[in-house]
Amino acid sequence: MKPFLLLATRAENYAADAEYRSFLRYGGLAEGELRRIRLEAEPLPGFDLADYSGIFLGGSPFNSSDPEEEKSAVQVRVEHELGELLDRVVGEDYPFFGACYGVGTLGRHQGALIDSTYAEAIGAVEITLTEDGAADPLLAGLPSSFAAYVGHKEACATLPGSAVLLASSATCPVQMFRVGENVYATQFHPELDVEALVGRISTYRHAGYFPPEQADEYIERARALVVNQPEAILRSFVTRYARG
Repeated sequence: MKPFLLLATRAENYAADAEYRSFLRYGGLAEGELRRIRLEAEPLPGFDLADYSGIFLGGSPFNSSDPEEEKSAVQVRVEHELGELLDRVVGEDYPFFGACYGVGTLGRHQGALIDSTYAEAIGAVEITLTEDGAADPLLAGLPSSFAAYVGHKEACATLPGSAVLLASSATCPVQMFRVGENVYATQFHPELDVEALVGRISTYRHAGYFPPEQADEYIERARALVVNQPEAILRSFVTRYARG
């Protein structure tokens, strides 16, 4: 099988490695089947899309809607590289799955308004599939509504005109969409389980997602949550697009 590619942007080694393990686990992949590039540490090298089965884009501390003058040089570089890559991905309708940061990145690339209107605190929300979502092969077998982990400062305020809405929540109307037939983005995190979520709460205690003194409360609430459906989406993506 040709490997999948994970594009990552987390500078903290613990969070970056935990994210990689999560994509391995829920994608049903061995380490040799998922290559990782940490874009915060090195420029995106040139590569042939045909050498991979598909691309994952993980979450990020970057926000697409940050004022341009406040973005670091690394963030500006990463956004430029991802924009050029998405030109190719969308143009070829190439298998792509972006989690959380994927909504802002793909949404912005496709002309959506990305801002803080529908930011969601760290925790779980109820995701509801649209009619198109229920018919999408990546979501086959999932119930019409299910719990998923979220935690983001920005979201799509408008759906890209090129996109098909697949899932929503009461607090964030655009939770998942598809461009073409093979390019996907979710606002929620299908790669997270409770231990990974707890790890992120600890890692990003001072990142502005919640008052830092409330971290233990967020961890306690996280451990009380039952979220066991979204990870099936990653396995469906791998099963559908594995090739070679």
